[in-house]
Amino acid sequence: MTTAQESFDRLWAELEPIGRNPANGGYRRFAWTPEDAALREWFAGEATARGLDLTTDRAGNQWAWWGDPDEGVAQERPGVVLGSHLDSVPDGGAFDGPLGIISAFVALDALRDKGYQPSRPIGVVNFGDEEGARFGIACAGSRIITGALPADQALALTDSDAVSMSAAIRRAGGDPSELGRDEETLRRVGVFIELHVEQGRGLIDLDRPVAVGSAIWPHGRWRFDLPGKANHAGTTRLADRHDPMLALADVIQQTRGLAERFGVLGTCGKVQVEPNAVNAIPSRVTGWLDARGADPGYVQAFVEALDDVVGGHGGSMRQESWTHETLLDLALAERLAGLLSDAPVLPTGAGHDAGILANAGIRTAMLFVRNPTGVSHSPAEHADRDDCLLGVAALATVVEDLAVE
Repeated sequence: MTTAQESFDRLWAELEPIGRNPANGGYRRFAWTPEDAALREWFAGEATARGLDLTTDRAGNQWAWWGDPDEGVAQERPGVVLGSHLDSVPDGGAFDGPLGIISAFVALDALRDKGYQPSRPIGVVNFGDEEGARFGIACAGSRIITGALPADQALALTDSDAVSMSAAIRRAGGDPSELGRDEETLRRVGVFIELHVEQGRGLIDLDRPVAVGSAIWPHGRWRFDLPGKANHAGTTRLADRHDPMLALADVIQQTRGLAERFGVLGTCGKVQVEPNAVNAIPSRVTGWLDARGADPGYVQAFVEALDDVVGGHGGSMRQESWTHETLLDLALAERLAGLLSDAPVLPTGAGHDAGILANAGIRTAMLFVRNPTGVSHSPAEHADRDDCLLGVAALATVVEDLAVE
C-alpha cells in the first residue's frame, strides 16, 4: 500500500462517523452545530499535524497555509489554494465536499514527501455552510467573504427552528459582528482549485476517472407561500375547505411540466406545513424551488411561469438566491486538461464555492472524480478509492505546475 493510500484511508476513516445517520448511512452536517464543530476541529488538527499555519476569515472559513500567504502577496505571488467544504445536505452522501479537502491534504503530503518546494504559498480551505442546508443560501461562507452575500442579510437568515444565523454563530462561540467581505483573505488567493466528486453521469458515459470543470450552470432558489384556512379535519365539509396542500400539489406538478417545457431543471424538495397536524387542515404551506439550467433566460422564464401558478392560488414567491452562469478560467481549464493527459472538460449543473470565487475575479478551476452511481445528495453517492487516488495524483500534478509560476 502506498503512502497516499494509507493517508487517504486514515483521513477518510476519521471523518466517516461525524454526523452519520446509522439508519440510512447519510450525513447531517449543518453549519454551526456540534457536528460542524467536530469537523472544524478535525481540519485544525490535520493542519497542525502538518505544521501548517491555520487562519480563520471573517466568515469563519478555515485556511491552512504552507508558506506565508502575506509574503506571497507582497511578492505579487499570491497562493495556490485547494479545498472544498465539509458540511452536507440532509442525509447527504459522504463524498460531496469532504473528498476535496481530504484529497488536498493527501496531495500536499505527496508533494512534500518528494521534496517539492513551491515558490508560492499553498493553502487548503474549508468553506463553511456550502450546502446552505440550515439557512437556505448555498455557498454562504464564500459568498460572505466575497461580498456576494451582505453580512446583515446573512445574519438575519433563520433556520427551521427560527434560530438566526447571528444567534447560531454566537452559540457556537463565534462573533457575528466579524462577518463581512474579507479583502485580506481574497488578496491571498492567486488561484483556487476545487476537486469534487462528480454529481452526475458525465464521467460514467466517457469511461474516464477524472475531468476538468469548464462552467457552472446558472441556478437559484425561491421561496413560495400558499395561504389556507386552518380548520378541523373531521368536521369541515370538503366544499368549505381552503386547503393549501391542494395548491402545493398543483405547484409541484406544474414545476415538472414547466421544467420540461423550458428545458431546465426544477425541484420542490423542501416544504413546511402549518400547523403540521394529522387532523388539521393547514393554515399555510411554504415551499422552496430550486431551478437551474444551461440557459439563464430559460431558467428565468420557467420561474416567471411558476410564479403565475403560485399567484393563481393566492400565494407569493420571492427569490432567495441567484448565481449567474459561471465560466471558470477556460485557459486554465485547457492547461489542466493538457497536464492530465487530455482529461475531458465538462460543465456542471451543481453550484460550488469555486463558482463564487470565479465570479469575484479569482482564477478558478475544478477537477471532478467519477461517481459510479451517478447519484449525489444521497447516501448512494460514491467514488471508488482507485479513482479517488487518481484524483489526488491529478491534484498534485496541477499544484506542482501552478505553484512555481
